Amino acid sequence: MHPVLLHWRGIKIYSYPAMLYLGLVLGIAVGNVAANLAGLDSARVFLATFALIVPALIGARLFYVAAHWDVYHREPRRIWRRSEGGAAMYGGLPFALLLSVPLLRALGLPFGAFWDVMTFTIFTGMVLTRIGCLLNGCCAGRPTDGWLALCLINARGERRRRIPTQLLEAAWGGLLLVGAVGLWGRLSFPGALFLYALAGYGVGRFVLEMMREERRSVLWGFTAGQVVSAGVVLASLVIALVNWPA
Repeated sequence: MHPVLLHWRGIKIYSYPAMLYLGLVLGIAVGNVAANLAGLDSARVFLATFALIVPALIGARLFYVAAHWDVYHREPRRIWRRSEGGAAMYGGLPFALLLSVPLLRALGLPFGAFWDVMTFTIFTGMVLTRIGCLLNGCCAGRPTDGWLALCLINARGERRRRIPTQLLEAAWGGLLLVGAVGLWGRLSFPGALFLYALAGYGVGRFVLEMMREERRSVLWGFTAGQVVSAGVVLASLVIALVNWPA
């Protein structure tokens, strides 16, 4: 597709970081609207969101690098190369969740309500970021002659008819976002909406991992993404059941 989105005054604007940036900006804007509707202090929500972005991005990148360490240990300079795609929400989320505990306490924001709002920020950003993955070729689907295929490149620039996994994940994120709008305010406790989104994403990600070109098995034939997805779904359901009002 287009790993380089455009050239501007002799500067290359790379597709993945450009779409990641747009996703962050739009996600924060949507989160600001959600915070106001939820009755939270939008300025404090913005401050907390902004403070959590950097550790979340670092964690997301490190998770991806760890999953592809056979590539990056030979070329460590590529780890932080801005022109490359490659990040995993599963890496960024634990960093953000842990750091948010003292941060939200200091800002006087309720933990569950904040992460309900972050549901809209995260999935808005994810939809645009996956389009960046598509343009860059990372997270490419496996080649196929089936009807569900587009002529796409992978990270090595090899053009084939492939399952458009990036678009499918973006679409799944969009559906979860629509579902979150419909469920907002109807669930029984603060944080339930975030747990719904986590479980829903985990199910979709588990299935989509089967369609990717690169499948690095880590446990019983399952990829790291599938193992983490199963854990996320299980943890979300357990926490929801424990906190659900009797």
